[in-house]
Amino acid sequence: MVKMTQLPAAAIGPEDIRRQMPVVNNWVYLDNAAVAPLPEPSRAALAEWAADMAAHGAVHWSSWVARAEQARHFAAQMLAAHPDEVALVRNTTEGVNLVAEGFPWRPGDNLITLADEFPSNVFPWLNLAARGVETRLLPVPQGGLDPVEIAAACDSHTRLVAISWVHYATGWRYDLDALAEVCHRRGIYLFVDAIQGLGAFELDVSRTPVDFLAADGHKWLLGPEGAGILYLKQEHLNLLRPLSVGWNSVVHAGDFTNLQPRWKRTAARYEGGSTTLGAFAALAQSLSLLLRCGLPQVSARILALTDELCERLQRAGAVIVSRREGARRSGIVAFTLPGQNAQSLRARLRVQRIVVSCRAGWLRASPHVYNTSEELAALVETLC
Repeated sequence: MVKMTQLPAAAIGPEDIRRQMPVVNNWVYLDNAAVAPLPEPSRAALAEWAADMAAHGAVHWSSWVARAEQARHFAAQMLAAHPDEVALVRNTTEGVNLVAEGFPWRPGDNLITLADEFPSNVFPWLNLAARGVETRLLPVPQGGLDPVEIAAACDSHTRLVAISWVHYATGWRYDLDALAEVCHRRGIYLFVDAIQGLGAFELDVSRTPVDFLAADGHKWLLGPEGAGILYLKQEHLNLLRPLSVGWNSVVHAGDFTNLQPRWKRTAARYEGGSTTLGAFAALAQSLSLLLRCGLPQVSARILALTDELCERLQRAGAVIVSRREGARRSGIVAFTLPGQNAQSLRARLRVQRIVVSCRAGWLRASPHVYNTSEELAALVETLC
């Protein structure tokens, strides 16, 4: 019989998380903004689920449902939200689409997003054109826009602003408090693509009143692909039209003879059918590690590493593309080496077992809490 994993309450530090990261035995892995490696407890959860399914089929299904349910509670804890406000979704894109298609648009409405957003936070909004909704793509100078500039693009027909908390290529971290304030003062809803910030930085939705938020688990949350979250404020539950509904969307889920569409009174109404329980059990383990370390400590470590990386790179002649002012910094450092091709440099690093990404013609390094100064030195020495 599969038992609920008892998660220890003891606090841990960055070095403890590093000891749980098998990837450090094989790679200098500085690409957490792309796909992060799995911690050992998360890998073990996935392997245990697969082994149990192979040996026993669905005999222990309810136990795995309970383990997956931990992901909802830990995600709510990370956001200072109520678990009823969190839906377990496959990825950020699914969360964006649930909001985009479920929102009560009227012909002539518009929404604001940025011209340099990741495609998942653009295409679902552009897809609303057939419903008479205009998507305004704001041009963005290098770095980012001020919330006041975003507000200036809104008018009386603007219903929603959709923005990434942290820009995927430059690492610019938007001031969600200021953005929520300027939106709500005008009666505009705020949707946040949080995939490049959640798990790296604190976000208390009781103090920073975003309306909707989506994030996949496979970046800063250190979870597997295919397991993400959608947050929506409880007061907005009936604002959105229920979508992707199925047997698991109703209050009487499991009673397959009852065909009354009585939707759950929680965000779980969007979890219409079966899901990969092993992936969410693994995500729960990853969230537990970060929560035990504490997001203030995680954030401080990430910013210290990225500040150090910028200093090392600049001393070596690199140009830092990311803006690094105060609270606008993030775990992403975009940079170039004058006269050198980013793709070629990335390939050179890979030969030396150092992993980074290329985005928008720049190299992008993204250290997490488990990385070290020695790994940053190895990156710069290999490049320069």
